[in-house]
Amino acid sequence: MHSLAETADKRFLSFAPGFWSTIVPELWNDWKWQLKNRITNLQQLEQKFALTPEERAGVILSGNKLALAITPHFFNLIDPEDADCPIRRQVIPRVEESYQSPLEMADPCGEDSHMPVPGLVHRYPDRVLFLVTDRCASYCRYCTRSRVVSGVGEHELHTNFEEAYRYLETHLEIRDVLLSGGDALLLSDDKLRGILRRLRAIEHIEFVRIGTRVPIFLPQRITPELCRMLQEFHPLWMSVHVNHPRELTTEVRTALERLVDHGIPLGNQSVLLKGVNDDLTVMRALVHKLVMCRVRPYYIYQCDLIHGSAHLRTSVAKGIEIIEGLRGHTTGYAVPQFVIDAPGGGGKVPINPGYILYHDHEKIVIRNYEGKIFEYPESETTGHSSASSDYVDEYLYS
Repeated sequence: MHSLAETADKRFLSFAPGFWSTIVPELWNDWKWQLKNRITNLQQLEQKFALTPEERAGVILSGNKLALAITPHFFNLIDPEDADCPIRRQVIPRVEESYQSPLEMADPCGEDSHMPVPGLVHRYPDRVLFLVTDRCASYCRYCTRSRVVSGVGEHELHTNFEEAYRYLETHLEIRDVLLSGGDALLLSDDKLRGILRRLRAIEHIEFVRIGTRVPIFLPQRITPELCRMLQEFHPLWMSVHVNHPRELTTEVRTALERLVDHGIPLGNQSVLLKGVNDDLTVMRALVHKLVMCRVRPYYIYQCDLIHGSAHLRTSVAKGIEIIEGLRGHTTGYAVPQFVIDAPGGGGKVPINPGYILYHDHEKIVIRNYEGKIFEYPESETTGHSSASSDYVDEYLYS
């Protein structure tokens, strides 16, 4: 496998077929073969490499919290000789998942309390989260929806699609729908087309987003046929989820660029994870490779307070340190926003380094990325006149 120095640079590598060296390319490149041949149990894992005692115990206990499933493509990124491999930490259960801090929650984002109909979360004024499946290609051990995802959590997802569509039709303030779950791209082309068609028939819904890790876990799924189907429903946006530069293989880059070539803007959402990406060098390599794949680094999330995630959480101070190490030191397009999803359903709160040193009605004192201090005069706050508002309305809507 590859050293940290190799995986933290900008090169795109292919790990196929790796552990599956006897598989012919036609099968390897078939996304349905990849799903059928996922690693899902202890025996399969131990046939590939030796687990640590913590991992072995975690796998045995995983059926009580969040199922084990890793696609062959993603499994090949694991370093079997390194128990602290950043890919390994994300997808192989550890016994620490069975430990619960008093601060942790089953539903840290408060989604269940903002669910007016089963499967539809309406937490922000003009947008909703539509949970269309409870299955993923592989399962992240820090999953914020582990209570419902994979079929072995504390709850079951029972999305009522018709009731959800009726809710969307009658709530005119909703202009943005995010499809998630689980992962919407695991649905068949026909089923996904049916959902998108129903949403596009609702006049006040302006655009649709898909949150997915399929292009990273299962890049074979991003077929030309899928992309042509998605292209029918623009404006359509997509948020992908990459945490470490090693995840951006040549196959993943091809999948991401295929989506962009079909007009789908891509943003990336990373989760700050201990031993995975809580390092400025690794995060810089990640955001640079994302930009090379035509993906805009969008968010870095502080890890949610999900049950059993303490071993993967790092400090908020570490996230601020990483942002400060990026801002001004690389292109602004490569600097994501660091956010905390406020526990209990408060929504995303941006967390930034302290660039504002002083602020009153006369001036604001700021520092830049080099630590230099600057003053900027504050302007009086005045309301817009009705004449200027009329002008804007005429300009925008004429």
